[in-house]
Amino acid sequence: MRTSFDTTDPHAGQPLVTQGPKPKEARLTVILVHGRGASADDIIGLAEELQFNDVAYLAPQAAGNSWYPYSFLAPMEQNEPGISSAIHVVSRLLESLGEQGVNSERIAFLGFSQGACLALEFTARHARRYAGVFALSGGLIGPPGTPRNYAGTFGGTPVFLGCSDIDPHIPLERVHESAEVFGRMDATVDERIYPRMGHTVNHDELHAVQDILRARQVTPPN
Repeated sequence: MRTSFDTTDPHAGQPLVTQGPKPKEARLTVILVHGRGASADDIIGLAEELQFNDVAYLAPQAAGNSWYPYSFLAPMEQNEPGISSAIHVVSRLLESLGEQGVNSERIAFLGFSQGACLALEFTARHARRYAGVFALSGGLIGPPGTPRNYAGTFGGTPVFLGCSDIDPHIPLERVHESAEVFGRMDATVDERIYPRMGHTVNHDELHAVQDILRARQVTPPN
């Protein structure tokens, strides 16, 4: 249950759904970011699909089941304070993991739809070496022409972007732009466009995520 509501930070105090081992004992931790109208309980179900018993899964919940009210292509100010509050939720989560001894190289992000947009925007603003960034049907946030002068580098972080060529919510051009931005920031980008798939997740995307997570062999510190 949430303990408070702050109109300037609407997502503060929302539940965190978890599955798997404790992050400090896990090989990796995956932060799962749900889409508009969905919930943390919904997206935590991907843990069963991915089938790793040595990975911790953390799924933050958005207030009202939406991280921001309008399309990710709307002017930024129209989606505030939702975007900033959502960024703060993920920032606080990373700070908590750091306090537990889990560094960024053992942390991956997976988001679908609005959650994919948030995962991309957060990591672009906080570039460093991560275990992986997986954006399923999403792109960087902001209207066309938004400056993409993000600082930092990903140090070879594997970044996967999967989307349909006819997604009604995610323009193909924005997926291409996002892939270009992450590549420019020294991420290893795998962009896959699926003909006539629609706004959903397919098995090829899940297998790609599995392959990247499986390849990231890290021994948790004692």
